[in-house]
Amino acid sequence: MSKRKTAGKPETPSEAGNSKEIKKQERRDFLKYVGAGAVAAAIGAPVLMSARSCIPNVLYELPVKFKIGKLAQFAEGSTFLREYRLFIFRDGQTLHCISARCTHLGCTVQIAKPKDGTGEFEFHCPCHGSKFKSDGTNYAGPAPRPLDYYKIEVAPDDGQLIVDTGAVVDKSWRLTV
Repeated sequence: MSKRKTAGKPETPSEAGNSKEIKKQERRDFLKYVGAGAVAAAIGAPVLMSARSCIPNVLYELPVKFKIGKLAQFAEGSTFLREYRLFIFRDGQTLHCISARCTHLGCTVQIAKPKDGTGEFEFHCPCHGSKFKSDGTNYAGPAPRPLDYYKIEVAPDDGQLIVDTGAVVDKSWRLTV
């Protein structure tokens, strides 16, 4: 009598044991890889999220160079541009631009007229009491340096004033139109 092989069944009991052992081993390997993947995801996800949080989605800074208006908009004396935190000063045909940002902690300075009605105006910082002379030089309070002067120019295409806050100039610099 000859033993016949049936489809899908092992021939001997030892082969059947080996088959179960192989299936158990494959299951162990699978569970090992799934577990390792879960641990890697649990550790990797917070690390990736932390790294991503260092990159801003939106930049809320003003452009460095921008147009502020036509020359006719700026009357003799000072004009405060609240949205840009700038003072534009016009004296006849000359103009200059002073930053309204205090050099201490960045509060917006305000023009203060002398109480006695004589002398020049000053800039006062309402936050910490810094005081600046009319030319922007600091003389009282915690401000470490004078107010910044920015370069201004006239746009050739439409005649508007352009302020370049990336170009800090000397306080004697003036634009003549």
